[in-house]
Amino acid sequence: MSQQINLFNPRFSKQKNYFSAAALAAALGVVLLVSLSLGVAAKLRVGRLEQEAAQVQAEHAKREARKASAAAEFAPRQRSATLQQELDQADSENRALRAVSVILDKGEFGNTRGYSSYFRAFARSRVNGLWLTGVQITGAGNEIGLQGRALQASLLPGYLSGLAREPVLKGTTFGHLEMNQPKAVPAQPGMAGTAAPAAAPAVEAPFVEFSLQAMPGTAKPEAP
Repeated sequence: MSQQINLFNPRFSKQKNYFSAAALAAALGVVLLVSLSLGVAAKLRVGRLEQEAAQVQAEHAKREARKASAAAEFAPRQRSATLQQELDQADSENRALRAVSVILDKGEFGNTRGYSSYFRAFARSRVNGLWLTGVQITGAGNEIGLQGRALQASLLPGYLSGLAREPVLKGTTFGHLEMNQPKAVPAQPGMAGTAAPAAAPAVEAPFVEFSLQAMPGTAKPEAP
């Protein structure tokens, strides 16, 4: 009977050393150098980011300051009660003035420009030997009445023609005419202490009296 005994033990075999101390040191050095490089790069990047963040924060602070300043400068002011009352009163007066202007334009208050132009027209149309003793102008010149005297009745047509040429009387037709020969009593000289003489008979006056009346609706309002 035979028996084999294996006396081989792997632990006692010669082991190969793949990493020497120098190679390991070199590898560690490379790792350390890379780590240091990465750390420096990261630190520089963090520094730049912090600087950019500081700039952004400063710009934001400036904008907030400008915003606060603008809000304080253009803040809505409280409405003044006195000023509002003045505005309301001015608006009320403005509406009243517009209403008055409309009434005046319609001529509801008659002639608002006066009658001076009418009297200037009468003065320019004068005729020697004819004179006016009365003038009536109603409202906006819608009714005009003239009374006067003339040494001769034949002077009246020329006077009317002169009136018709006046712009302010344009379109006015004096359709009503009255004319008469007044009577006059000549004065009698008397002596003091004597009886009054008998009344002398009336004689015709040396002039005629006339009355002119514009027909309703023909007289035109005074031109502006």
